[in-house]
Amino acid sequence: MKPALVSRYHPFLVMLHWLLALLILAMLGIGFLLLAPMPNTDPHKISILLIHMSVGMLVMALMAVRLLVRVWSTRPADATTGYAPLDRIASITHYGVYILVFLMAATGLATAILAGLNRSVFQATGEALPRTFANYPTFVAHVYLAWLFVGFILLHVLAALYHQFGRRDRLFRRMWFGRRTTISSAPAE
Repeated sequence: MKPALVSRYHPFLVMLHWLLALLILAMLGIGFLLLAPMPNTDPHKISILLIHMSVGMLVMALMAVRLLVRVWSTRPADATTGYAPLDRIASITHYGVYILVFLMAATGLATAILAGLNRSVFQATGEALPRTFANYPTFVAHVYLAWLFVGFILLHVLAALYHQFGRRDRLFRRMWFGRRTTISSAPAE
């Protein structure tokens, strides 16, 4: 007998999905719009880095929790497009988001260690920031990964819109709050 499926994701997963979406968009916005154009000599950069780095660690922790809950909870059947290559891209995109979050956190943490940001940002020792972060390969990777992440997010959003409005399969209901009805995955006889 095949296990039963549900019509929606677990409410905790739904909450984490939307919370992480907001946090990740905020992090990308802070990185691209505030931190990138700001010179390291600007005294406000340390306070913005404190927010960016703290929220980055929170995102990594929440993503790890989300992954565990996703693995252990019953979830709806995969949404399909009816076109195998697109379905494969969907799978790559979903797992890619997890990988990118962990790589972003790892390269951010590595840059912080190499640049001594634990002292200047978290301990507020008054030490100046390095003249530039571009000298750290981990920072360069962090920036490239951020741009790749933007691409993955766009793919994810476009796919969700295609399902909701193109295929009209009510995909958004799966990642929202409401009654989780059980759906038998056994074939009808």
